[in-house]
Amino acid sequence: MTALAALSVAVLPLAACGSGGSDEGTGDGSGELTSGPIDIWYSTNEQEIAWGDQVVEAWNTDHPDEEVTAQAIPAGSSSEDVIAASITAGNTPCLVFNTAPSAVPAFQKQGGLVDLSTTFEDGEEYVTGRSGDAADGFRSADGDLYQIPWKTNPFMLYYNKDVFENAGLDPESPKLETYDDVLAAAKAIKDSGSADFAIYPPATADYTNVNFDFYPFFLANSDGTQLIEDGKSTFTSPEGMETLEFWQTLYAEGYSSAEAYSGDMWAGPFADGVAAMGVAGPWGKAQFDGKVEFGVVPLPTVDGKAADATSTFADSKNIGLYTACENKQTAWDFAKFATNDDNDLALLEGTGQFPTRTDASELAADFLAENPFFEPFAAAVPLAVDVPTVDGLAEKMQVFRDAWSGTVQSGSGDLNSTFDQAATTVDGLSG
Repeated sequence: MTALAALSVAVLPLAACGSGGSDEGTGDGSGELTSGPIDIWYSTNEQEIAWGDQVVEAWNTDHPDEEVTAQAIPAGSSSEDVIAASITAGNTPCLVFNTAPSAVPAFQKQGGLVDLSTTFEDGEEYVTGRSGDAADGFRSADGDLYQIPWKTNPFMLYYNKDVFENAGLDPESPKLETYDDVLAAAKAIKDSGSADFAIYPPATADYTNVNFDFYPFFLANSDGTQLIEDGKSTFTSPEGMETLEFWQTLYAEGYSSAEAYSGDMWAGPFADGVAAMGVAGPWGKAQFDGKVEFGVVPLPTVDGKAADATSTFADSKNIGLYTACENKQTAWDFAKFATNDDNDLALLEGTGQFPTRTDASELAADFLAENPFFEPFAAAVPLAVDVPTVDGLAEKMQVFRDAWSGTVQSGSGDLNSTFDQAATTVDGLSG
């Protein structure tokens, strides 16, 4: 995954992460694309490691002169910090199958990423042919692609059927289409004492937590408007203010908690039965199976929307090809191999995460027939939207988060003036 599903594993030291030398290509700066051995990193998620090992083994069997050496991304405060440090040190692997879209502008500014659109003759054709219009959401400011859209995890609203039944709510067909519906359900849950809270997203001030409360609901309510578009913030739009007011009410009425959860802050409150609802992607099933009886519905909006018209957060992770790589042709060929039909389907079957491709539902038809729980997530793949690919995104999201902490999580404060000021600050930041 995702931060929520990531599991800790032993990894090799950072110094072991060279980009792969070869007799065929020495990376001499001539611009010629060469082939030969490469190194790659992938997520620390157990299921993804198993998938990656299988893909690497299949490749190496047929390409003995272009051997791929793989490892989980080295441990660090975050994957982004590890990758940034390796770019600075000049020892990034050729490919990282855990590149966060939000970090791409910074990695690009460091000179760490290969421009796929101009470096490979079929770069644009392959990416857009596989991912369609979704690829445009990952373009950098210059209009080119510096990442391969890889996997998407559309967020849905999970709910605890037992809690809903104990609160007098329909556990099989809950009324959760609108913000008012959710607030009414939250009141019933609180009044009945069937759960401590209605919903309990991560409460810390870290900017990434925007993706677990405001942003998914805003995307649904605004038909997929990103947090920043055309260089300007969008969260003070009417749809944004409606979402802010909804969340402020959840906190003001005690339906949510602004205290940091003592356990797993992403999965814990819902998995432990402390919260009646939670937002998560398809990976949530593995987190919650055997712990709570749950169902999923699309995210609510002010007026309610049909499932096939409800945008959501994509929570994507993509593939970056890094400039320290000597054998870029092999890296590109392996990236295409890892994202072909067979390997994309194996990724879904092994991890429950959907490949970012236009035909995800068709590719997964047999899997979905046997696993109907995933059907709404498959249908949501074309409606899933990620964070904007803009410079300084982390700083801009932190400005938003600071305003959120002071007015929304506190349950009081002037939303209009606070977020107008936040928008002015965000809009004034360079990039």
